[in-house]
Amino acid sequence: MKPLLIIILGPTAVGKTELTLSIAEKLNCPILNCDSRQIYKGMEIGTASPTQEQLERVKHYFVGKLELDEYYSAAKYEEEVLSLTSELFKFHDTLILSGGSMMYIDAVCNGIDDIPTVNEDVRSSLKQRYQEEGIDKMLAELKLIDPQHYDIVDHKNWKRIIHALEIFYTTGKPYSSFLTRQTLRNIDKKLNTTNRPFRILKIGLERPREELFERINSRVDTMINSGLLHEAMSLYKHRDKNALNTVGYKEMFNVLDGTWELPMAIEKIKKNTRVYAKKQLTWFKHDNEIKWFHPSNIEEIYNYIMVNF
Repeated sequence: MKPLLIIILGPTAVGKTELTLSIAEKLNCPILNCDSRQIYKGMEIGTASPTQEQLERVKHYFVGKLELDEYYSAAKYEEEVLSLTSELFKFHDTLILSGGSMMYIDAVCNGIDDIPTVNEDVRSSLKQRYQEEGIDKMLAELKLIDPQHYDIVDHKNWKRIIHALEIFYTTGKPYSSFLTRQTLRNIDKKLNTTNRPFRILKIGLERPREELFERINSRVDTMINSGLLHEAMSLYKHRDKNALNTVGYKEMFNVLDGTWELPMAIEKIKKNTRVYAKKQLTWFKHDNEIKWFHPSNIEEIYNYIMVNF
């Protein structure tokens, strides 16, 4: 029988970290972190990364492994997880992948195409140019830099035209070059998604909405008391990096800019985190393979795993 990859997922602040640690200790297996921001160094407070004590309790992977300027994507994560699990399953019958990054989880389960993440400054600049210059000039520009994609794109679909330009100005490569690779990857994906070298068991953690929102508000207060503003100050010179385009740091940067007062920024972080949690839940609720539990039901979750082992 194939080994088992247990995926413990859920919205931010629901209680994934401690529950995952408890289950990993029971199963004597490592944890593969699945948080697209905790994977970077220097963002421990703002991303609620596992503490040093928690990292010592159970072996973790994909925590604090990247510099802020390193490019990363869900496709890269998929590639590295598949490579790592092929080694770890030589020594473990089960592994746990835990986090709330929807695209990263989907990449591991179903595969994903390696279209680069667009630089936010590039996106803003092109959007402004579109509003000022109109679609005809943008289309003419696409014809010059990527005639192959110009020939097949819908000339009336401004979003697709702008996206192709975004990819070019982010990577320096025409969008069509990624589409060629995408076609090849899709052929592989049709084979791989139904034939991963491991079984997948998805466990979702949820709480009543009021309870979850209270935990989010409390977590933000803890982050502030733990020095989030000071951490943001140390990262301020890197604020243009995509890794820092995330809730918590964006609001703190506004404080450092003098745009907002700290109390206003704190309330914005709480609100924006609640909005993100709702987006996560909406995404996950479309997946019928997820079995949902309250995080306090550790024994029930453990028994469910053993039944499906």
